[in-house]
Amino acid sequence: MKEIEKNLNGTGMRIGIVQSRFNTTVCEGLLAACRAQLGKLGVRDDDVTLATVPGALEIPLVLQHLAQSRKYDALIALGAVIRGDTYHFEVVSNESARGVGEVQLHAGVPIANAILTTDTDEQAEVRMNVKGAEAALVAIEMANLLKAAL
Repeated sequence: MKEIEKNLNGTGMRIGIVQSRFNTTVCEGLLAACRAQLGKLGVRDDDVTLATVPGALEIPLVLQHLAQSRKYDALIALGAVIRGDTYHFEVVSNESARGVGEVQLHAGVPIANAILTTDTDEQAEVRMNVKGAEAALVAIEMANLLKAAL
């Protein structure tokens, strides 16, 4: 049996990040943690492209354009959807996740989904550093896995 080993070497990889501007504090925290982890994995700042969008619902469309360009080894979605008093939370959470998943499957480019969905601002702030760093790890691991599997 041939087993593909986990590989977190991001040297030479090109990464696209799409970040929501809604819930700024949390999204900036996600981005900072993600960029720091990408650097630790060998990804150069010059090889990272950042596009910002108004909110989580706009993330999938920009991911799709980046994926279709074939310029990126992996993509990362960063955002925060925090529950309010209306059903809008469920719509945004579900539709942004569905959109990210569809882009990944149709384009064949790995996408790390770090769009947080929490009940409170405090929960999002607690999770932003871990999830931002995890997104970088997922993106690099999946890009290497797909390369090794070809």
